[in-house]
Amino acid sequence: MPLPPDAADLLLVRHGQSEPYLPGRPFPMTEGHGDPALSEAGHEQARQVCARLAAAGVSAVYVSPLRRAAQTAAPLAEALGITPRVEPDLREVHLGAWESGLYRQMVADGHPLAREVFARERWDVIPGAESPEALTARVRAVLGRIAAAHPGGRVAAFTHGGVIGAALALASGSRPFAFLTSDNGSVSRIFAGPGQWLVRCFNDTAHLHRAGEEPGWP
Repeated sequence: MPLPPDAADLLLVRHGQSEPYLPGRPFPMTEGHGDPALSEAGHEQARQVCARLAAAGVSAVYVSPLRRAAQTAAPLAEALGITPRVEPDLREVHLGAWESGLYRQMVADGHPLAREVFARERWDVIPGAESPEALTARVRAVLGRIAAAHPGGRVAAFTHGGVIGAALALASGSRPFAFLTSDNGSVSRIFAGPGQWLVRCFNDTAHLHRAGEEPGWP
């Protein structure tokens, strides 16, 4: 399917695996969000996804203000000689009282509120967390701005699972959490134009290969 002339080809890259949360050792915070660095595996995922994207005709790179996104984008920015543009609204869903890594522990422990989050498909079940309405509005606005700045171009946006889930839900008209399963280092793709967003792929991980295998770009 050709890219509509007034649309942008948005490659939404989920950051690589981040450092694990250890009880009693909260993540450092950036603008109210837990901000862990990439793990060793995450850095390898970053190298692999960026090696694939380096040959994909990307003309601009955007990153969230959280360091796991910036670290994932770094190999691509270096390969292309592009300075990533920091876009605050690409940041992850705000998890309120469960920021700084506590969310991971609550999900792992099967906390009743964590189960309710997924049953109701609302982040704001967590005290102080971002509402789905606010997240949807933020994602619609930021991807609309990026697309409007690059009509006919291909852009890589390094962001987070909650943002990618919201973007795919917007583009497809699905229920809120239908696309909340993107893998670390994966690529999802949207054609974003002023009148319509179209889903082209979700959670592409063909580049996350084992030693001796070669990634490709369809």
